[in-house]
Amino acid sequence: MYKYANHFPADATPRSHVADRGKVLQQMLGDIGKGSYIEPPFNIEYGCNISIGESFYSNFNLMVLDCGIVTIGNRIMFGPFVSIFAATHETDVQCQRDGVEYAKSVAIGDDCWIGGNTAIMPGVTIGKGCTIGSGNIVTKSIPDSLVAVGSPARVIKKVDPVSDL
Repeated sequence: MYKYANHFPADATPRSHVADRGKVLQQMLGDIGKGSYIEPPFNIEYGCNISIGESFYSNFNLMVLDCGIVTIGNRIMFGPFVSIFAATHETDVQCQRDGVEYAKSVAIGDDCWIGGNTAIMPGVTIGKGCTIGSGNIVTKSIPDSLVAVGSPARVIKKVDPVSDL
């Protein structure tokens, strides 16, 4: 990912930067849809376990620990400093000493907005059409068409779904 954040050839233009970064993402990620863009810096653990749909945008400092499958839908927007964790571990001290780690999938449905400084924890599914406020820790799955805020995130209201959701 160093090249993604630091590739600045002398003859580069803003358009060529976007194209070059898109090629790097296609090489590093399991899948990335058309019209998707991630502002650098972008940090990943493996990359191959990440699938991103079309028209995805992430502001600066996205971090994804993808030892498990991470699926991000279409038409998603992330604020800056969003973190997605598919990695988890036991709280038992001996297991920690032994380096035992587990993976749990994370999924984000289509048409979601995830506010800046949000952490999405292992095993969470965020349904279609959800808004997650800024500065949240999402520890449990959120069903479709809801707004959740807080730490831990809790649902505060339902939104009207779009007819094709």
